[in-house]
Amino acid sequence: MSSDTPAEPVPEAPAAPAAVRSPEAAAERLKALFPALFAGAPKPIKLKIQADIEARAPGVFPKAVLTAFLRRYTAGNAYLRALVREPHRVDLDGQPAGEVADEHREAAKKALAERRERQQAREQEMEAARRWRLDLLADWQRTALNRTNFCALKGVEEASLDALLAQAKAELAAMPPAPPRRPPTGRPGQRPEGRPQDRRGPRADRGPKPKA
Repeated sequence: MSSDTPAEPVPEAPAAPAAVRSPEAAAERLKALFPALFAGAPKPIKLKIQADIEARAPGVFPKAVLTAFLRRYTAGNAYLRALVREPHRVDLDGQPAGEVADEHREAAKKALAERRERQQAREQEMEAARRWRLDLLADWQRTALNRTNFCALKGVEEASLDALLAQAKAELAAMPPAPPRRPPTGRPGQRPEGRPQDRRGPRADRGPKPKA
């Protein structure tokens, strides 16, 4: 016997979360899913955390994308400083998950020191190049040589001279003005430190005192 009662619609299964496609997208999704670990300042993450993420969020993070994110995340200076500073690693729920091994802490210290040295070397190179450009500009402004001879003397290609001079002018304009000189204090004829000025001029070196 047929029934005229319409069949109830079968509820659709919830759609699977879309997989992230880039390390940047993975960072935002991880902050949303596991804020206790990935939100805020970096924390030393539990070893083999990738397996925990894949178990808690299946299908969300392709292996290659998650690997790229974790490699970038754990190579950052802030993360390395956390390895040096914090005693414990942290799991997805923000709970301690083992101590930071001494070898990992020492490796982080070494990496940070090497980066500081490279940064200082780059800054010194940049400062030397800036000073060289300022000297080039000063020499160009007072030289009597023509352009060709000047460039030959300085070891500069003529095609590059204008750009170098323009950069030097911009750097010179960006420099803070020198502080004004303070006028000397005290009475006329008196040195700034308060001793009377010797108007007789400098004394000649009389040599050693003669023996009696």
